[in-house]
Amino acid sequence: MSKLRSCFAITSFGIYKHWDENDKALPKIKTFTTDIPAELDIEFGFIINCKKAKGKKLTYCIYHPDIPDESGRIMAPFSGDVYVANNDWDFYLGDTIWPPRDNKVGDWRMTIELAGEVLAEKTFSVLVEHGDGEIQFWKHRGY
Repeated sequence: MSKLRSCFAITSFGIYKHWDENDKALPKIKTFTTDIPAELDIEFGFIINCKKAKGKKLTYCIYHPDIPDESGRIMAPFSGDVYVANNDWDFYLGDTIWPPRDNKVGDWRMTIELAGEVLAEKTFSVLVEHGDGEIQFWKHRGY
């Protein structure tokens, strides 16, 4: 008799609309990208779909660039555990930029593991856009 195998896949990644962690609905994707502008309150990350994995414990971790805390020490990676709720389940792992934005620039690596094995991983590059670039020109005009 064959065993059912769990299946894990990233279904979307990039910049999302604002997400409320108390809301059951996952955030909606705005832009598929790994290059994130260093804007306050921008929401970025990825969504993983888990099939045939109900009850399994996933461990997630967000490795920030060397961001200091209030006392000037480098913050530890943000990590935690979550249990797969049903046999076709989506999970959002993401973060946002908070003030001051200048020390948030760099690579943000996000991982999801099951029993020490990496199931999903994305690295996002948070970048400061040049103030005189074409993107900034149009952004200031509402486009």
